[in-house]
Amino acid sequence: MKPEYRKTPSGKLRARGAGIPFLGEPGLNNTITDVPGVEVGYCTLISGSGPLVIGEGPVRTGVTAIFPVGRDRGTMPVYAGFFSMSGNGEMSGAHLVVERGRFEGPITLTNTHSCGLTRDTTARWLTAQVDVEKRPEPFWMPVAAETYDGGLNDVNGHHVREEHVYAAFADAHSGPIEEGSVGGGTGMTTYQFKGGSGTSSRSIEVDGKRYTVGAFVQSNFGKRHLMQIAGIPMGHLFPLQSEVEPGRGSIIGIVATDAPLLPHQLNRVARRAAYGIARSGGIAANESGDLFLAFSTANQHSIEQHKGVVDVGFLGEGEISRVYEAAIQATDEAIINCLVANETMVGRDNRVAPGFPLAEVQEILRQHNRLVEV
Repeated sequence: MKPEYRKTPSGKLRARGAGIPFLGEPGLNNTITDVPGVEVGYCTLISGSGPLVIGEGPVRTGVTAIFPVGRDRGTMPVYAGFFSMSGNGEMSGAHLVVERGRFEGPITLTNTHSCGLTRDTTARWLTAQVDVEKRPEPFWMPVAAETYDGGLNDVNGHHVREEHVYAAFADAHSGPIEEGSVGGGTGMTTYQFKGGSGTSSRSIEVDGKRYTVGAFVQSNFGKRHLMQIAGIPMGHLFPLQSEVEPGRGSIIGIVATDAPLLPHQLNRVARRAAYGIARSGGIAANESGDLFLAFSTANQHSIEQHKGVVDVGFLGEGEISRVYEAAIQATDEAIINCLVANETMVGRDNRVAPGFPLAEVQEILRQHNRLVEV
């Protein structure tokens, strides 16, 4: 196993480093940033403790920024597709993706009541990047998405500010990235354990060429008794020890690839990524907003051509199932990574989101001959 797979940059253990098995071949760092050009940045806000005082905290939230082709080319559009598995959530710009099969600018992920702010800040940032003489009256519909962190965070205090969005933009980079309670995932829970931000990737070969499919999740969903790891139902073995969020949250899944795909194909990839939550026990519950966006960084030579005949390349229909497979596998592993690279968090009103019981999970996997010795 490559050492890059085992731990996050700060030394947190990842799922593969803990011996949890997964199908598929990861990319270099097993992150969405393995897709050439993709950069991810965070701004994490943690302060205060004790009783909730709206506007004063405690604060357990943040912002995640995902640049499809890098911050230096932050205004460039990419072809994209969208799928809503359960619509109890928000992703701005999704209607434009459905209509035109593309979006431009960074994706921002945050808490429910800060989604509009990150969207508006992104529009201001994009305007500042262009020459208004060459592009008068620039018009933007940024992609901004949310999950609810009000179980741990003073969500009605609106603690995410414009400067925090800019900080996430400034932090964006390629290579290994952090997971767990960082960025927009700071106050989130998954299967009623501490959840948050997670990522993974897969490397596939099509017609003699290598492509990468990467996934990033802001994971905030799932009921404890439904959880399964490596195909083994085990959530029921970890009864709730205290009152935690009742699995009413959501998940945002972002899938990136450098494989050339058309928008209708990316719609289909986004739909299959939703299968990734089912592998660990997700059911797209009534209270959950499970929204998925897929984009391709290919065809940059033609995406801004609006007149005449546009030439683009794309995978034949007979090749696309391996992209589906990679998207499902990477989404599943990203969810488990956000659990493993985490620890117990105490939030508003002293509510506790317990850390993932890794040692017990490893023992269960060992009993089923599923643990990979690393």
